[in-house]
Amino acid sequence: MGRPPRAPEMSIREELPRELSRGGQIAVVTGVLFGTFLAALDTSIVGTAMPTIVGQLGGLPLYPWVFSGYLLTSTTTVPLYGRLADLYGRKRLFVASTLLFLLGSILCGIAQSMPQLVLFRMLQGLGAGGIIPVTLTILGDLFSIEQRARLQGLTSAVWGTSAVAGPTVGGFITDTLSWRWVFYVNIPFGIASLLLIGLALRERVARRPHRIDYAGAAALTAGLTLLLLGLLRAGQGRSWSAPDVAGSLVGGALLLGVFLLVESRAVEPVLPLRLFRRRLISVVFAGGVLIGAGMFGVTSYLPLFVQGVLGGTAITAGTVVMPFALGWSLASTASGRIILRFGFRSSVVAGMTAMLVAGLILQLVPGRAELLWPVVAAALFGIGMGFSSTAFIIAVQNAVGWEERGIVTALVGFSRTIGGAVGVAALGTVLSAIMRSRLGVAASETSSNALLNPELRAALDPAQLAALRAALADALGAVYLGVLIAVALAFALVVLSFPRQPVQVQTPHVPAPEHSEKWRAGAEEAE
Repeated sequence: MGRPPRAPEMSIREELPRELSRGGQIAVVTGVLFGTFLAALDTSIVGTAMPTIVGQLGGLPLYPWVFSGYLLTSTTTVPLYGRLADLYGRKRLFVASTLLFLLGSILCGIAQSMPQLVLFRMLQGLGAGGIIPVTLTILGDLFSIEQRARLQGLTSAVWGTSAVAGPTVGGFITDTLSWRWVFYVNIPFGIASLLLIGLALRERVARRPHRIDYAGAAALTAGLTLLLLGLLRAGQGRSWSAPDVAGSLVGGALLLGVFLLVESRAVEPVLPLRLFRRRLISVVFAGGVLIGAGMFGVTSYLPLFVQGVLGGTAITAGTVVMPFALGWSLASTASGRIILRFGFRSSVVAGMTAMLVAGLILQLVPGRAELLWPVVAAALFGIGMGFSSTAFIIAVQNAVGWEERGIVTALVGFSRTIGGAVGVAALGTVLSAIMRSRLGVAASETSSNALLNPELRAALDPAQLAALRAALADALGAVYLGVLIAVALAFALVVLSFPRQPVQVQTPHVPAPEHSEKWRAGAEEAE
């Protein structure tokens, strides 16, 4: 491969953040909490509104793109925001990303078609990619490790509360106001966060040498976008051998190959390939991709069953999805105790088992006109996520030195959201293909719109309504089977390959270089 290029020489001005008064600290923390609430709410509030949106705007084949497009842009931009925050300051990047997110939210609220909504969701995701990492960096700059430990509990509580409330709030807003207000509700929280951090935070940027991996981020984004476009076109009835479908898939695969080549040479890569030489990190990353596909498959397609097949409201759909977030929050709390007493592997196996059982229960959902099984499946999947994701994060952090802890933590979430973006699109292709085979190409989309629109649904003949519901139930049955396959593969991979890594108590201070090397050597021996 040759020698990697040297990092560019830059002038470094070593300046510390300005001291904030007690009131200024409270204002910044409150602004961070508003930003956390904003990001967490948006990840859970949209899913329950989507069946209603499809009923009004049409475009069922584009249903998965509302989720995949957002996940794609919000994930691939996270490393760039981190680098840019070092170069230009946290405050500037936070203001820019929040304004971009709010602009995307407003445009989503006024969207008049599904293609517009997908485009505006991708714009919203471009802003969302910077909110959480930049706010966490702000806290890291301003507070000591002990203070951050206490603040982490507060931010986790805000995240959990908003994630649990999101589905119900989304359903209530959709049924009582309009689905458009699901996006408009972001505006007051975003403005409050902007004002608090924008006015209270006083920072002086300390320049550091960085080479931003624009080429890697561009190759990754373009490659995944082409793959998703190929899946979308196939879901719209195009043959897999059609030039646009095959060309998109092949082009996407080639660009991902280019991405790997770029990453092997980049000074500060988006995805450091050297980390994957460690079995633990490779297993967690691959398992995260599969788990992400299953997780977003559950949260995206259970509301479609509740409203389309059972004829429920958006509030009902929110009630079904809410146990997922609740189970995740409760299991995350319990996971810490299990890890300390029995080790990482015990928590991981418990989580993977819960998700596998959830995937099996999900197979019962399409054939039964009741809410019990969707609720149980969602709750178990959330419990599985709580046990496994907590153990994944702490295990990879425990396996590396201080200087690599940030990037390996980011890799856990990165793998999950990339898996979700591709998985939701692939499951959407399956859904559209089966609906077309049951109803015909011309009738599948218009019939689906009628099924998801209460007014049009009330005008349908009972026999026609039953046929439409049966077709959607069959299509969702195939989707849920795809979720089970993804979870089963993840279970086999993780349970068989996850190393028996001991729990080591780490000191909170930055270790000396020689300590880092000893730590890394010990971690590799443990694997």
